[in-house]
Amino acid sequence: MSDERFSPESATFDEIRGLFRALPPADLEAGTEAASREAQLTKPAGALGKLEELTRWVAAWQGKHPPSIAHPRICVFAANHGVTAKGVSAYPPAVTQQMVHNFVSGGAAVNQLAELHDADLRVYEMALEQPTADFTEAPAMSEDECAKAMAYGMMAVEPGIDLLCLGEMGIGNSTSAAAIAHALFGGSAEDWTGPGTGVTGDAYKAKVKAVADGVALHKARTDDPLELFASVGGLELAAIAGAVLAARMGRVPVLLDGFACTAAASVLYAADPRSIEHCQVAHCSAEPGHRLLLEKIGKEPLLDLGMRLGEGSGAAVAIGIVKAAVACHNGMATFADAGVSGPS
Repeated sequence: MSDERFSPESATFDEIRGLFRALPPADLEAGTEAASREAQLTKPAGALGKLEELTRWVAAWQGKHPPSIAHPRICVFAANHGVTAKGVSAYPPAVTQQMVHNFVSGGAAVNQLAELHDADLRVYEMALEQPTADFTEAPAMSEDECAKAMAYGMMAVEPGIDLLCLGEMGIGNSTSAAAIAHALFGGSAEDWTGPGTGVTGDAYKAKVKAVADGVALHKARTDDPLELFASVGGLELAAIAGAVLAARMGRVPVLLDGFACTAAASVLYAADPRSIEHCQVAHCSAEPGHRLLLEKIGKEPLLDLGMRLGEGSGAAVAIGIVKAAVACHNGMATFADAGVSGPS
């Protein structure tokens, strides 16, 4: 799973680019076995709809049949963003640290969802006292900082995990997410910029301007997705991207949370569309740019509940959907076992 060659102290973009040349494919045999069993279960063909697709997805990316969801992990990466100096958020940067304390003490929404689904919750603080640079004035991160953050995220994918749920906490990261999407997929800053923590009026205008200014400043680096990531991304978003790559190498299916999390994964998609084939997007955020981003990367969300909390909460809700799919697949009787007549 996590690759010791990519330690936070020595990782480089060239090493990370090398992973794109070694992406393991889905296990088609395991997926075929799942489809074969589905056809024998006591139900009309296709009657469980998306749940049947999820079962094949889990089996194919775990590389085994029957699939299992016994050890899900939720990883929440937390970092601060220098662009908050431009007044782009309704909350001060100190809230990032305060929410980390809330996670640790068990008081956040994601804590309740992790307990509900018997999921392992891990929270990773990423130099909260050292925010990224304001990307409207300079690159948010150096190549070295971005590569190290990606390698740090890789370390979260440990042996024994059978489903990885990714989320983030970072005041200002919806501004960074909008800038990433704008730089990668075009359109206008307004297309990608939403209220985030609830900004309106002048604060929203400042947010749109920050996204437009940042992308314009770093336009020369947009041809390389990783360089673009360093220019307008964030430490927690880089860690999410690293975790996605490590999960692929370790055959762990991934549930992505909302807009910021999907924006981090979209950098990998821009580098190689195959790199996020093992990912499902758990839900469509109420953040308006998320739906557009899902169209660009060809992903259909599992849920659409109007959520925009972040912290991995949407991915945590979706654990129950994936568990339901696998439980039905593994536990239902076949027509032969139950003595039920199959379709004529």
